[in-house]
Amino acid sequence: MLKIDMHTHIIPKNLPDWSKEFGYDGFIRLDHHKSSWARMMQGDQFFREINHNCWDPEVRIKEYDRFNTHVQVVCTIPVLFAYFAQPEHGLKVAKFLNDDLSNLVNKYPKKYIGLGTLPMQAPEMAVEELYRIKKNGLVGVQIGSNINNKNLNEPEFFPIWEACEKLGLSVLVHPWNMMGKEHMSRYWLPWLVGMPAETSRAMCSMIFGGIFEKFPLLRINFCHASGSFLSTLGRIEHGFNCRPDLVAIDNNHNPKKYCGQFWVDCITHDPEMLNYVLKMQGSKRVTLGSDYPFPLGDLEIGEFINKMQLEENLVEDIFCNSTLEWLNLKKEDYL
Repeated sequence: MLKIDMHTHIIPKNLPDWSKEFGYDGFIRLDHHKSSWARMMQGDQFFREINHNCWDPEVRIKEYDRFNTHVQVVCTIPVLFAYFAQPEHGLKVAKFLNDDLSNLVNKYPKKYIGLGTLPMQAPEMAVEELYRIKKNGLVGVQIGSNINNKNLNEPEFFPIWEACEKLGLSVLVHPWNMMGKEHMSRYWLPWLVGMPAETSRAMCSMIFGGIFEKFPLLRINFCHASGSFLSTLGRIEHGFNCRPDLVAIDNNHNPKKYCGQFWVDCITHDPEMLNYVLKMQGSKRVTLGSDYPFPLGDLEIGEFINKMQLEENLVEDIFCNSTLEWLNLKKEDYL
């Protein structure tokens, strides 16, 4: 059975020192302080230590092969989005990251599939970059759950959605710039509480803002099994019904209608929750994701699904069919 991990992160081994080049802080640089390891630095601030499985394609292939995985969909680490940057600088960062991804997928066409990044703070530039990455062999983009605290239903982003539809490029929405982060720095709460809330924020904004009605051909996948969206959908629907004057002002369709129109990955870490997600979404709208190589992810790449005694056709949907449909790819190209 073909097995595609559609949610993994990668970084170029050598990053420019953009803070030095552009004259202001916030950009990530790598300090290769010892063999096979690097510190991600934001100015003088330590962000995270990473292993060579973050950048070495051969190391990654050996690691994911241990779990009978055949292909990784790769995208950048969200801290590299650089939405804070001046537009021309954000575009330069995106082009560098996208060129690195294009080189990877063109070198390993059966092992890697690439999702680019965009300077979302500059929609005109983002649209230009969409055309470029399409030409260079990437099949979609990864974007953040908000853009400098602007929600994804803002009209300024409409040209991006229109271009994605026209070009047939898929979208992965990943939580970042987590709300309330500055007020909950202890206990890893931005990752444990903020990220699930961010994904629900993005989904509610797009649903209530009518994005799926305006752009019905968009193929969007939401990380971490929709975050807190599906688990609180009863509350979301009830709010839509009891206060339409506040909620249904731009879209009068019940939010539950959209289950099965978007995709979500399977990262629940909980078989019972995954069964619920499958019930709400259907197996053709749930994709195998791991968040590799980071420890909060499912680094056994769906092994818990193998133990759930699901019907084989459901497993095959999760492991490959749903991802292939989301990305508009053919199975035979990866066998």
